[in-house]
Amino acid sequence: MLLHDRFDYYARARGQLPFAQHDSRVVTYAESRRLANRMANAFIAAGLGPGDRLAYVGGNSIEAAVLYFACSKAGVVPVPLNPRLTAAEIAFIVHDSGARMLIAEPELADAIEGATTLESLLASGAHSDDDPTVRVDPDDVLYQMYTSGTTGLPKGVLLTHRSVLTNCAQVSCGLSYAIEPGDRWLIVAPLFHAAAVITAFNCVFGGGCLVIQRGFDPVAVVRALSEERISLTTLVPVMIQACLVGVPDAAERDYAALRAIAYGGSVIAESTLRRAMEVFGCDFYQGFGQTESSAGLTYLTELDHRAALDGRPDLLASCGQPLPGTEIRIVDAVGNSLPPDRVGEIVARGPQVMLGYWNRPEDTAATLRDGWLWTGDAGSLDKDGYLTIRDRLRDMVVTGGENVYPSEVENALLAHPSVAEASVIGIPDETWGEAVHAVVVPRPAMQIDVDGLLDHCKERLAGFKAPRSIDVVDELPRNASGKVRKHVLREPHWAGRTRGVS
Repeated sequence: MLLHDRFDYYARARGQLPFAQHDSRVVTYAESRRLANRMANAFIAAGLGPGDRLAYVGGNSIEAAVLYFACSKAGVVPVPLNPRLTAAEIAFIVHDSGARMLIAEPELADAIEGATTLESLLASGAHSDDDPTVRVDPDDVLYQMYTSGTTGLPKGVLLTHRSVLTNCAQVSCGLSYAIEPGDRWLIVAPLFHAAAVITAFNCVFGGGCLVIQRGFDPVAVVRALSEERISLTTLVPVMIQACLVGVPDAAERDYAALRAIAYGGSVIAESTLRRAMEVFGCDFYQGFGQTESSAGLTYLTELDHRAALDGRPDLLASCGQPLPGTEIRIVDAVGNSLPPDRVGEIVARGPQVMLGYWNRPEDTAATLRDGWLWTGDAGSLDKDGYLTIRDRLRDMVVTGGENVYPSEVENALLAHPSVAEASVIGIPDETWGEAVHAVVVPRPAMQIDVDGLLDHCKERLAGFKAPRSIDVVDELPRNASGKVRKHVLREPHWAGRTRGVS
């Protein structure tokens, strides 16, 4: 099966169903199919053939969603880019990907060298809205999505139709209900991100409607969840927190149509999750994965969340069990499997795993070993197969020979009533090599007593894990997918040093 097969089916069989809504604009499946065909035929007329790369820079929009299906029909490989990247960062990815065409939204095109707009491309000729006659295979690359580059230059991840569609089916197995034609899913996470794309595809595969918001605004999200018959949305924890603390009447609203909120991407404070479950009154799902695995590897289901509230609070620290067809192991540095509850690197195997990195054979060989994806994440499996993420291995702090996983410290910080967000890094220490340092954001209208917060952590953590110092800031630097850019926090402390450790 190909990405556009179900899209085309609903356009033929239920063409008047709404495909997407953005503000007051609504387009049906039949209209979206005609638009996708015009796009695909315009790409072909411009000289793009199967396997050619097409870079696209833009925010969330109906056209951004349709473009994936148009490229699928033409056999063209989209390279979706974050519009917040600098011109130099965009130029690097365009060059690295070998993109033969660069499309940008009208408000961005003038500032990006070599860019054209979709509008001008479609206006360049009388492009048919009939299906193109291009042969595409399920094992062809569907899209080339670049890693976020939080720890180095971004790498192009190669994902096939087969791997992405398999992951969609795997994720659907974790839901407690079937997607039905007409269901309305709120798309607020960026459509150049793996998790948002899988969410959007799953909605379309069930004949649902994408309710698209341009970007994240907590007031707009809460309004949509309560007033626009939204049944599901995918958020990152910082978005959930913002909806709870930044929208005064969030707890007073009615979310009768809301079935589920899926979340992932970073650690969530237990108190935030419990409050969200109370306020929204819907099922919650947590997913763990990465771009290299199409999106998902594990799921913490709604039953797990309910069990957590009914005497198993430890489950809230977990990201669930492997999705169908997925194997997870915890290994040491040379690949030996570790026993339950031991921390090591998470490795995964399954049909959703990438082909490799574009033009990066050494990186591919280091990441894909004997059929296993080495995730770069540290974690542990319990006896029941529940996975707990400890941290990115490269984010681990080594102080006095002891390993400290920042997420554990961040959870302790987030348990303090004055802390809204927290990020923990290692900074140079002449005695211990690295010292644990925290950067925190206060809750609205609250002040943080640094000494009191240090004492709070010392009461909850072993001495070597507790922060030695704390900075209070207005906000944490994040990339477009909501992940904290820890290298930005580290830079002032490690400036002028030849190594990133002391």
